[in-house]
Amino acid sequence: MENLALALQLLVVGMLTVFAILLIVIYGSKALITIVNQVAPEVESNRKQKMAVQTAAAILTQEVSTPQTATIDAATMEVLQQAVAQITQGKGRLLQATKV
Repeated sequence: MENLALALQLLVVGMLTVFAILLIVIYGSKALITIVNQVAPEVESNRKQKMAVQTAAAILTQEVSTPQTATIDAATMEVLQQAVAQITQGKGRLLQATKV
């Protein structure tokens, strides 16, 4: 019985020790990250700034892009119509198709 009590005591002490060390590692790393960010904040590179400007410009512009349409020959259109009919079990129809 004494051996079982000693084993449980060692188990609890070991698990608490591991838990305490993990807490120290977690909060220590958070503190280190905070200190490093205050001492040496990250400077955005020119590339990141240019990409941000281009992305913002692309979002703000409302240019209407004209799709370049190319005609599809009759044989290809027939094959596409048959494929759509087969996939939709006759319920769907293909009226128009454009090459991209």
